[in-house]
Amino acid sequence: MIDITGENFVLVGAMLLFVAVVAGKVAYRFGTPALLLFLGVGILFGLDFISYRSMEMTQFVGMIALCIILFSGGMDTKFSEIRSVIGPGVVLATLGVGMTALILAGFVWLVAPWLGLELSFPLALLLAATMSSTDSASVFSILRSKKQGLRQHLRPLLELESGSNDPMAYMLTILLVGVLSHSAGRTGIGITVVMFVVQMVVGALSGYLVGRLAVWTINRINLANRSLYAVLLLAFIFFSFAFTELVSGNGYLAVYLSGLVVGNRPLTQKQPLTVFFDGFTWLMQIVMFLTLGLFVNSDELIRPEVLALGGLIGVFLILVARPVSVLACLAPFRKFSAKARIYVSWVGLRGAVPILFALYPLRAGIPQAELLFNVVFLSTIISLVVQGTTVSGMANLLGLAFEERESAFDVNMHEDMKSVLTEVEVNESMLEEGRTLSDIELPENTLVMMVCREGEYFVPRGKTELLLGDKLLVISDRSDELEMTYKDLGIDEVMKLG
Repeated sequence: MIDITGENFVLVGAMLLFVAVVAGKVAYRFGTPALLLFLGVGILFGLDFISYRSMEMTQFVGMIALCIILFSGGMDTKFSEIRSVIGPGVVLATLGVGMTALILAGFVWLVAPWLGLELSFPLALLLAATMSSTDSASVFSILRSKKQGLRQHLRPLLELESGSNDPMAYMLTILLVGVLSHSAGRTGIGITVVMFVVQMVVGALSGYLVGRLAVWTINRINLANRSLYAVLLLAFIFFSFAFTELVSGNGYLAVYLSGLVVGNRPLTQKQPLTVFFDGFTWLMQIVMFLTLGLFVNSDELIRPEVLALGGLIGVFLILVARPVSVLACLAPFRKFSAKARIYVSWVGLRGAVPILFALYPLRAGIPQAELLFNVVFLSTIISLVVQGTTVSGMANLLGLAFEERESAFDVNMHEDMKSVLTEVEVNESMLEEGRTLSDIELPENTLVMMVCREGEYFVPRGKTELLLGDKLLVISDRSDELEMTYKDLGIDEVMKLG
């Protein structure tokens, strides 16, 4: 066995990252959640090759990784896309988490005696709270690998839910750990509710203010070395979490809202920052998943009580707890079809976050915390195997999937440019007045920069003959007039680039 706390740390880390990336490629090709294979790599190396059982380091790595993941998720979320689903998204991320925890806790409390286990209702509720949030990052990695979109605004709904429901589960977990620990055993229900409200309000306010401060600072600091903008933004991420926790707020909620503010405001070096955080987020996910896989004791996972309770919880969560909470939360929102509600229920994947939250009872010394951790780990694996491998197929089965159109042009606009860059595909109505580029009437200050035809790119001229299916890269200073022109030409699908 190799001790990774010694001089072999760098070598072992390099080996793990390499194997994880290869596993991620396999997951991408076969539509399997990358998280599942990352965890598998960690468990496999932990069996015979690596000795690792540091709870403090695992929790620290998880905290850092979750801050980056939540911030990046907020930064990638466009407010214009989630505006129409803010209501149902927020309800799912708050009330939905609470309902899922209560329903699952009741089931665990009732079924535990049949398995020869004595679990009080508060302990059952703690177990359920750690598993009450979803991890839709795995869902979208699968959908993107299949070039698959979702109808009825389901993608932004699931993105909003998955990005904002972790703070709710975190709050429930921390409060229940406090109630069950001997040091906080006298905490009353009223104080608990007040603490919950205060942490959510302080977290939301702190996240918004830190996000605005980050935007203001980055836009005015004028750094000579542009690479330092990413370092500066990292400092704001960790400050948002640490400062909010210091003033008794929810740090994870603050981090997510800071990312949402930064991603939806004009920002210097926004494109390079987005590229940096995309790669860095993947690194943090891999490190977190590998660490959790290394930490778990595989021998404890196959104990009869863990297999029985973990299996029952996994099935009940998929078939009962998640569907009931989703259907109840979406009941007031009539715009979603029955098939859409079923799909939202099905894609409630559990990921690394429940496993990370299950470390808090262990560290607090809660009785039966090891059983809780192993049950959560096993239930998460069941969720990933059953739901994660059927995300794409379920969307097709319910008629909610469509093939996403990929952009033919990979271009980036400078943030100071006011021009609009769009991509459109030539259709029959565009060629009714003639088949050359000059026959198409475009607004002033509008130019067709490039044409993509069957994978070949060329710069057009006025006499260039256009063919059906050609993709045009168009730049214009008059976006409103260009939008009207597209409508007159019968162009329904316009891709905005840059």
